[in-house]
Amino acid sequence: MPPRLRKLALIVHVTSSVGWLGAVVAFLALAVIGMTSRDPETVRGVYLVMEPAAWYTLVPLALAALLTGIVQSLGTPWGLFRHYWILFKLLINVVATVVLLIYIGTFKSMAARAADLGAELSSVRDFSPVLHSVLALAVLLLAMVLAVYKPRGVTPYGLRKQDSQRESRSAPRSMSVPQEK
Repeated sequence: MPPRLRKLALIVHVTSSVGWLGAVVAFLALAVIGMTSRDPETVRGVYLVMEPAAWYTLVPLALAALLTGIVQSLGTPWGLFRHYWILFKLLINVVATVVLLIYIGTFKSMAARAADLGAELSSVRDFSPVLHSVLALAVLLLAMVLAVYKPRGVTPYGLRKQDSQRESRSAPRSMSVPQEK
């Protein structure tokens, strides 16, 4: 990948990843407000807004971070399967995105409870978004730490690639020998 394109891909990846992290922090704030507010409209409003906000922020940013991470790794010497830290980041991203997509159903049911004005406020409040937001925050911060510190550890595939690159660099260049007729 040419340097300018690689830098652009990196900017898009970092932006979507940090955006995803920020959106999770915002969801944590909403979840805490939903659990602690004494105002019934505020509590109901929090749970009503979570599902559409997830579809318009969390899901697009998660998918963008996943796709741009794959593009970034395939377009650089790091590769996608050469280093364990990249595989762990990929696994973290895939699992977190799948959990998010499954959790959208929970947002939907919480919104339905919040929309029922006859429902007791205690049945509207739900600790689950607090827990999921805290766990998502921890997982995304782990991915960030892996990206910054890049712990050592090359996969077996990465070792084979390194060996083949060393062999190709150290192999003497063959000179062309005229063939006898």
